Amino acid sequence: MDSIGNGWLWGGFTLLVALALWVDLALMRRGGLHKVGFREALYWSLGWVGLALAFNAGLWWYLHETAGQAVASRVGLEFLTGYLVEKALAVDNIFVFLMLFTYFGVPEQQRQRVLVIGVLGAIVLRAILIFIGAALVARFHWVLYLFGAFLLLTGIKMWLAAGQTPDLERNPLLRWLTAHLPLIRRYQGSALWIGRGRRRRYTPLFVVLAMIAITDVIFAVDSIPAIFAITTDPFIVLTSNVFAVLGLRAMFFLLAGMAERFHLLSYGLALVLAFIGGKMLLIDVVRIPLPLALGTVAAIIGASVALSLLRPPHAAGGK
Repeated sequence: MDSIGNGWLWGGFTLLVALALWVDLALMRRGGLHKVGFREALYWSLGWVGLALAFNAGLWWYLHETAGQAVASRVGLEFLTGYLVEKALAVDNIFVFLMLFTYFGVPEQQRQRVLVIGVLGAIVLRAILIFIGAALVARFHWVLYLFGAFLLLTGIKMWLAAGQTPDLERNPLLRWLTAHLPLIRRYQGSALWIGRGRRRRYTPLFVVLAMIAITDVIFAVDSIPAIFAITTDPFIVLTSNVFAVLGLRAMFFLLAGMAERFHLLSYGLALVLAFIGGKMLLIDVVRIPLPLALGTVAAIIGASVALSLLRPPHAAGGK
């Protein structure tokens, strides 16, 4: 697999992520389990975005000194485009998390813990899938066409499903959990279960974590092919993904109260996936310049957000 990543870059990235997670978890423990306000979530969200941009700037400088201007600019654009795409797709994760928290009535104080576990799980899953995907792409070029078709179909499916509220009562995983596990109805603090052996009973928090885990898998499968349409370098694929996921917890609390206002974002994300899928299917016919791809993705997401704010949900539904 061709990659700009060397021992120094991989080591520096791993150390930076580990340090960022340690600081995040340490500050969360110091503050205790509490309801995160809008201002706190905003500061954390800006901090995570700033960290990703600082990493990209540092990577550009390193490559500029070691590989030249052309390579540094190309990689910088690849990282930025991948980060933007994955960050946008992460918003869909947040809406699903919010739906689960609301459905199960997860206490505000416990939401942080669930989100932290969800973020850590997403990082591990994406790392595994990225290296598998990179190995497949390096060996079988036709896999790119498979990814492209998958993204195009996913975009169409997302467009058709946009605006509809998922029915959790019919979710097969949830129905299986409630049918096969001995559950208790009330939360027991941070406990996932009470009792031992055959007397063990699982709390609603355990069910929520199980649903979050399967959601991580689904969104990882959806988002990983998207980044391979931008670059096949596993270092850029992984770093842009991880930095997009790192700010998921803060972004959840930032957008939790505004989810309904971005009711058209799902249509924008569907168009992004369809555009990226088409770009991948045409990779050997038409080479779409990276700046154009970045501008298109940004324009689609920006337009869907702006239209959501200009046309409130009640206006959209009352035509």
